[in-house]
Amino acid sequence: MTLSIRNQISGTVSSITAGEAMSAVSVRLVGGQDITAAITTDAVKDLGLAEGSSVKALVKSTEVALATARVDGVSIRNQIAGTVTEVVTGGAMGSVKVDVDGAELTAAVTKDAVQDLGLAAGSPVVALIKSTEISLSVA
Repeated sequence: MTLSIRNQISGTVSSITAGEAMSAVSVRLVGGQDITAAITTDAVKDLGLAEGSSVKALVKSTEVALATARVDGVSIRNQIAGTVTEVVTGGAMGSVKVDVDGAELTAAVTKDAVQDLGLAAGSPVVALIKSTEISLSVA
């Protein structure tokens, strides 16, 4: 299946906290950083997920926010450190590619945000992604 979702990062399920309707699935990314995906408990069963399962974390680029450092006092728990590799801006929007331990993550942000944050190749950044915006596929 071909998808328009640009961000597809490989990892391994490290734990699953199941609830009645939703489950929190912790994934260790290939580079060693951890993220959590909040998906339905039915999806966990349908995908056959268990500790040790190989998965891909899927995130639309429009759901990735960027900061110049970790952010305290927010509910977003997925804060992934990386380095900007490329910035392309247009009239209103920009596309920022980030290297996350060898995996590429793309964020679609406003041109103003690119300028205000001083984003350029080599800039250290932290990608912020809500757990409800991460989908999982079986690798």
